[in-house]
Amino acid sequence: MHIPTCGTDQLTVTPFAQALEEALRPNPSYDVSRWLYVPNAYADYRYLLGTCGQRPLICVGINPSTAAPDALDNTLKSVERIALGNGYDSFLMFNVYAQRATRPDDMEASCNPVLHAENLAAFRYVLEQSRGEAPSVWAAWGAIIEKRDYLADCLRDMAQLSAAYGARWYSAGARSKKGHPHHPLYLRKDSPLDPFDLSGYLLSFEKESRQRKLP
Repeated sequence: MHIPTCGTDQLTVTPFAQALEEALRPNPSYDVSRWLYVPNAYADYRYLLGTCGQRPLICVGINPSTAAPDALDNTLKSVERIALGNGYDSFLMFNVYAQRATRPDDMEASCNPVLHAENLAAFRYVLEQSRGEAPSVWAAWGAIIEKRDYLADCLRDMAQLSAAYGARWYSAGARSKKGHPHHPLYLRKDSPLDPFDLSGYLLSFEKESRQRKLP
């Protein structure tokens, strides 16, 4: 269980480029030839966790919990199984917001713009890892995106960035009545990836959110 002890604005947030450089160095705690873990030690935020390969599936959740190299939680175990089951040789777990919180209700109330900017730098990096083909991005955040208003704004920034790289978005499993993509937990290991209209989803989500706020 990870419960944030303070807001991320009270932390010294390591820039993604620096954290990546450190993560690529040999580490006595895990095999860096197999794992990408940024930052490379447990912290109150995480940019990336995944395996190294030539054809990664980028999975996008809401926010990280306690998983680490060689200590995947059940969600990440499911992500890895589905990535391999759909023909990818690796997975990269990314999140709409980088703050660790096992319970989404514990996420900070306001977006930290510094953390968000560095998280976008991490997203740009993972999009660049799909060498020779369009990046494959798996939308896997479930209805948790409704927990904080800023999460949709963060996702819009990600959508714009991914479009510049020609990314192809997918979902797995049944979507909710509101169109939210299924969370990876409890999906069958042979669940196929289906095309996901991110632009249409964001428009629908924005419309629904406006209606929800009406008196």
